[in-house]
Amino acid sequence: MSMSAVGLLAGMALGFAGYFGGFGAFLLVAALGAVGFVAGRFLDGDLEPGDFFRGRERGDRTR
Repeated sequence: MSMSAVGLLAGMALGFAGYFGGFGAFLLVAALGAVGFVAGRFLDGDLEPGDFFRGRERGDRTR
């Protein structure tokens, strides 16, 4: 499935949630969609658990 089709489906789901359930349902669907997206990235192997807990790498900047 292309990314544009996935975006269309996500937008339609958010639109239905906002129309029928109000703003709270819209936020709930958006938050659960974000969680599902991150879980899918983990399952695809695009993300590692350490990506969220690793600190920023410092460059050669000196102050």
